[in-house]
Amino acid sequence: MANAPTTKSLYRRLLRELPPLPVPRHKAPRTSIHSSIRAHFYQPPASNSEEYMVARRQELEQFAAYLRAQRMYNTLLLRYNPGMSIVDEEERVRLTARRVGMELPAEYEWEKKP
Repeated sequence: MANAPTTKSLYRRLLRELPPLPVPRHKAPRTSIHSSIRAHFYQPPASNSEEYMVARRQELEQFAAYLRAQRMYNTLLLRYNPGMSIVDEEERVRLTARRVGMELPAEYEWEKKP
């Protein structure tokens, strides 16, 4: 385990993978997930055995990998399904048609003669 990341770098990696906040992280109040991660790092280990410490580090690395995968999934979802965040039904239909190579015809405005 010579090239294992330090505890500090693992903690920072976890924080980087969290969803961005509207204000800088150092000015924002801690979120519940941030507090939970911090508590996990600061609580004394239940055992000082090498096996326990390796298992705990692996658990944290898996959690960092999971957060990274979730962030990438959301990025790809927005990239390849641009109409998902649009609530307008007409715009969603137009984007769906474009996805399969079609363009919707211009709508005809019906005018009444006086």
